Amino acid sequence: MWTLVYFVIAGVFLLLAILLMVIHRYAARLIKIRSERDHILGEEMRMFDFLHHLGTVIEKDISPVLLYKEIVEGLSEVLNANGGALYILNEEGTYLIPKYITKDCPPLVGVPVEIFKRSKKDSRAMERHVRLSKLAANEGILGAALSTGQCMHVSSVRDHESFHDAFVRYEENLSALIAPLHYADRDLGVVAVAKRHEEGVFSENDFHVFKSISEQSSFAMGNALIHQEMTEKRKLDDELRTAREVQNILLPSSEPEILGYRVCGSNTPARIISGDYFDYMKMPDDKWGVVIADVTGKGVPAGLLMAMCRSLLRHSAQSTSSPAEALTQVNRNLFPDVREDMFVSLVNLTIDGPDGDLRMARAGHDAPLMFRSGTGKVDRIKPPGVALGIDEGEVFERVTKDLKLQMVSGDCLLLHTDGICEAENDSGSEFGAERMEREFIKSAPLGAEAVVESLKKAVNDFAGDRPQMDDITMIAIEKC
Repeated sequence: MWTLVYFVIAGVFLLLAILLMVIHRYAARLIKIRSERDHILGEEMRMFDFLHHLGTVIEKDISPVLLYKEIVEGLSEVLNANGGALYILNEEGTYLIPKYITKDCPPLVGVPVEIFKRSKKDSRAMERHVRLSKLAANEGILGAALSTGQCMHVSSVRDHESFHDAFVRYEENLSALIAPLHYADRDLGVVAVAKRHEEGVFSENDFHVFKSISEQSSFAMGNALIHQEMTEKRKLDDELRTAREVQNILLPSSEPEILGYRVCGSNTPARIISGDYFDYMKMPDDKWGVVIADVTGKGVPAGLLMAMCRSLLRHSAQSTSSPAEALTQVNRNLFPDVREDMFVSLVNLTIDGPDGDLRMARAGHDAPLMFRSGTGKVDRIKPPGVALGIDEGEVFERVTKDLKLQMVSGDCLLLHTDGICEAENDSGSEFGAERMEREFIKSAPLGAEAVVESLKKAVNDFAGDRPQMDDITMIAIEKC
């Protein structure tokens, strides 16, 4: 009987022991689950705090470098990583350039054997290599993430296929989370965080958190990039407006008072900076120079070449009364500094007193129109000549010659650039030389001011809402 009692008691104790063991295991599992839950909750709270902070940062006008710092350090903190790095794709899309790497971030790029050996003696060699070396956009684990466009969880960086190279060595045991940065169909770069194996591994939840934050970081960087581009555009526009103001100073501020003549000029640029120009020059012996010119191209390069040409011609006009000789001097000085795809067409006119004597030289420019009051007809004035900047001197000097002209009361001379004839309407038709000539014949008897105003109005009416494609410049000279 006592034996039976003994076995019963022993069985009870065994059952209690088993029950206690099961309870202990469940308790340990519960503690682990609670710990994982607390870890996830803590990680998610850190993520929300970071995203809130990132949203605040976006609203501020901070530099791209500071934004990169906020993203990388925020990611590292949220995921308890050893460090992180952010690489930006260059404009050509060929290289990833390191923009921010945390101080303790393990290398995420391969290290050439010679750098690795050098780092044994100089620890800074490794840091310099990592922080200064650009990476081909399709190479390494960073390039792999960019190429696939997908977030990656690399459990062992050292064993990744990109480091299977006899000339590249990678020795650290670490895992990494890597994400491409993409915004509005535009690749921006790559962001990554790393953790050494002895300090743990990234969990599945870590990966999802990293993916969410990297997507928001892409959005932040995209917005910052747009803001930066808009800021730079505003600065450029301001600089161009300043350049236009300077260029306006180079254009005549008023019409010249030339005995026996009325003169009226106008310049309407197609862009902020004009490649056309006109000028009036007081010359020795009561002579006047009148110039109209058109530089190939538009914008800043054309404006700079225009300013050079104006300065050279003003200087040359003081030493000779021959328009062709003045242009020869300009061409000699201008040719060495003109690009092969640029040149200047120009008409240089000298008015020699009130008697109606004129001398004209034409450097490849559109032929001026002369309205003859006696016949009511228009002649095209075509002195021979080639454009400035095309020939070093021999051909230019042989071809470009002066032409003497005589004007009587009521005659009117029109100098113009090709922007008038090439103005287009909504159907793509050009204003044309014939239409310009008809408008000139109608307005010439009314005087120089009427010619300029009527031609401007005619072109505007013809073009309608069509944007102006070329600079429009004209000078009308009426013989009183």
